[in-house]
Amino acid sequence: MKKLLKSTAVVAALLFSGVLYAGESVTFLNPEKPAASNLPFSEAVRVGNTFYLSGQLGVSPGTMTLVSGGMEAEAKQTMENIKATLESHNLSMSNIVKCTVMIADISQWGIFNKIYVTYFEDNFPARSAFGANGLALGAQVEVECIAVDA
Repeated sequence: MKKLLKSTAVVAALLFSGVLYAGESVTFLNPEKPAASNLPFSEAVRVGNTFYLSGQLGVSPGTMTLVSGGMEAEAKQTMENIKATLESHNLSMSNIVKCTVMIADISQWGIFNKIYVTYFEDNFPARSAFGANGLALGAQVEVECIAVDA
């Protein structure tokens, strides 16, 4: 019952915001995860042909452990995790239309950006970024994306 109420609330919020139109289905996408990552959110939510990806950190795949090597290593792993999530749903980085970037130390923006630009060929998604006062697991960067399966 609790899950049904949560799903109903999400659909109601999407309808109210104008994101969800009559006839579009909502699918909560959750791959098999190790017990350590039994977190209270979906990897992605599909509404029609739009995918809303949860924020990704620079953790080693299948773990809750940040990669070592500082911002550059975390940025690369974060983008690789986004790429892997997209590929698991038959999408690619070219399907991304919007990213939101959260950086624990905004002075590291240039290091993040140097890595970020290498993941896109021609067109860059719309993007917002802001400094954050602490991210999950002590991460230096978190990125969430919206992708469209056109």
